[in-house]
Amino acid sequence: MTTAQHTLTVFGISALALIALLMFRPDLGKQLTHSLFPLPMAEAQAVEAPALSALMEAPASVQTAAASDTPLTKEEKALLGTQKQQQWVTNWLSKRYRVANDATNMLVSTAYLTAREIKLDPLLILAVMAIESGLNPFAESPVGAQGLMQVMSKVHHERFQEMGGVQAALNPVANIRVGSLILKDYVTRGGSVEAGLKTYVGAANFATDSGYGSRVLAEYRRLKQVSAGQRVPTTTPVMASNTPAPAKAPAAESGITIKVLPHNEIAGL
Repeated sequence: MTTAQHTLTVFGISALALIALLMFRPDLGKQLTHSLFPLPMAEAQAVEAPALSALMEAPASVQTAAASDTPLTKEEKALLGTQKQQQWVTNWLSKRYRVANDATNMLVSTAYLTAREIKLDPLLILAVMAIESGLNPFAESPVGAQGLMQVMSKVHHERFQEMGGVQAALNPVANIRVGSLILKDYVTRGGSVEAGLKTYVGAANFATDSGYGSRVLAEYRRLKQVSAGQRVPTTTPVMASNTPAPAKAPAAESGITIKVLPHNEIAGL
């Protein structure tokens, strides 16, 4: 009887001590409960990363004749080049800017299709993309320029309205289209590629563009060589030159030929 009484006393004191401990440490109570009464294992659910193509889906209003089966004109064939030329450009840009080849291929294809639609040299579009963002579709500058072509969405918000608003600025397809339209507009108004680039970078009212035009044109020439099948080092410094290009120099002097059609002949405008 004495032994039983002592045993019960010890159990009672232990129980009181445990209750007091659980009151101050409820987390221990949860752990103890899970240890004594484990919950059934939930079936593991596979988490799939979104397909890369999903990142390139354009708003419905951006789907244009460029993706249709309309036969290509001679001028459009010249702008789009061959599949092999596009692949050369894709591989070179992928290595130069360390972007996955599949992603680069989508960006290059979009640039070429946009070029066909608005009649602008696709290599010029790609050169601007490269210098502006390094092919980063989510790049954003301190002043609010966004996306591949660093479009000031707050300034050009009207151009994004048919694509779902300014939030579409980070959509690669929408950004390339809007940026290319802005670039073509500036080139047309400026009368030359150099003048258009100077306005595009926001230096229209300044004496120089701090070498921006020279960097873009240098990258353009490299892309031109790549598309012609020439071997061009991918390690060439992007900051090619700090000497600003003449603001009103004829486009032919830069080695760039841009076909600018009258407004009513440009599809989709």
